[in-house]
Amino acid sequence: MERLLDRFDEIGTASAPRVVLVGDFMLDEYVHGDVERISQEAPIPVLRVTKRDYRSGGAGNVAAAIAALGGKVQCVGVVGNDPQAGKVIEPLAAVGVGTAGLVSLSDRPTTIKTRYVGLAQHKNPHQILRVDDELTTPLPAEIAGRLIEAVSAALDESSILAFQDHNKGVLTDATSQAMIAAARKVGAKIVVDPAPSAKPERYRGATLLTPNRHEAALVTGMSVTDEASCMAAAQKILQTTDAQAVVITLDVQGSYLADAAGNERMIPTPPRAVADGTGAGDAVMAMLCVALAGGCDYPAAVELANVAGGLEVERFGVVPVTRDEIRDELRSRIGLRRSKIMDRRRLAGEIERIRRIGGSVVFTNGCFDLLHMGHVHYLQQARECGTCLIVAINSDASVRRLKGPKRPVIGQDERAKMLASLECIDFVTIFDEDTPEALLELLRPDVLVKGGSTDFIVGQPFVEGYGGKVRRLDLIAGMSTTDIINRIVETQ
Repeated sequence: MERLLDRFDEIGTASAPRVVLVGDFMLDEYVHGDVERISQEAPIPVLRVTKRDYRSGGAGNVAAAIAALGGKVQCVGVVGNDPQAGKVIEPLAAVGVGTAGLVSLSDRPTTIKTRYVGLAQHKNPHQILRVDDELTTPLPAEIAGRLIEAVSAALDESSILAFQDHNKGVLTDATSQAMIAAARKVGAKIVVDPAPSAKPERYRGATLLTPNRHEAALVTGMSVTDEASCMAAAQKILQTTDAQAVVITLDVQGSYLADAAGNERMIPTPPRAVADGTGAGDAVMAMLCVALAGGCDYPAAVELANVAGGLEVERFGVVPVTRDEIRDELRSRIGLRRSKIMDRRRLAGEIERIRRIGGSVVFTNGCFDLLHMGHVHYLQQARECGTCLIVAINSDASVRRLKGPKRPVIGQDERAKMLASLECIDFVTIFDEDTPEALLELLRPDVLVKGGSTDFIVGQPFVEGYGGKVRRLDLIAGMSTTDIINRIVETQ
């Protein structure tokens, strides 16, 4: 595992792995609500809508996942000339994904997958229904030709051509073969996540195919249940497609890897607490592309892909797995503690995971300049208020605005590291605002803790407004940073 961590750290050290991604780009709409009763009209749940979320879906999930892993990706596909297209393209562009290869069509709407997600008693989200609004006929020859030209041009700067095929009309037998020929001409690897209903000949000449268990069973006519059946199915796919390798993903069992040279092996994955299987295949595909573009061999790429897929199923919906999360997971497997110091985006993801397993989140904040025993006593008390303690500290600029130009005495990075060394603290984050209100709105802790006797606690109305608790803890008398600094000055 140490070797795998070292290999992962090498990926993208010199330059970001570059991928050309072709596929079916679509809009994922999530309609969230509470299910509090059964309809009087039929034995069905009634969803009272509370919010709607929009995300790039289909191949867009893979594009966002590649970007989160540090890769550079150029997208090739089609969208409609409609408002939904902007909801697909804008979030991709915001994370640095190239979208110039997405052709807008006036006679073909953007594909929309709407998922209705219900909560019972305001907890445990579950999909109730999915509705697909789409047109799946093959593209006109002229549009298909434009996509082939876009792929050929983008391959000048990329080492991987990736197909994310949902069989919505973009990747036909003819266009796939033309694109594969263009990639082979320049020596690029071709990684394919195949459509369940497509014949394997569509991908003839690809480098690596990544069917899941169900897809492998469909294209081979075999029941894929154990290592022996995986071997037989993989060999048939290799023969049919002339691929160099095939990876059959097996959910909780991991993956089965076979290549044309006769190397075959099961690559297991540790058990996971599955919150939602949506997006796991996209995370696997993204990591395989990034790893192979970064020079990994097949076994290392598949091991890393198992890690990415495992992390993805622990969260609800499709939320891209980041390089830092992969690194933390690999470090934990060799007994190294992950970093407790996180930016607010990563921290929000960790808090989501903690809540899924029933944890309660405690939040406190301060400058914590010159960490002393009073702080330690207070933080140990705060940790007892829940199962996870977040300490948010003011940045150096924020401290100067609040306490004057001579503070802080200790810089923000050193302050964060000292706090992270305390066993009672789970996470440390740094905020640049004068107050932590934006963090409270993002993280919505179960308990807000503050020390001292001040009449007003910043964030108290907001936290109590959504049902959170606010605790005031006593500090050790005479033990404060200002007192310590004054005593030091007096001794000079």
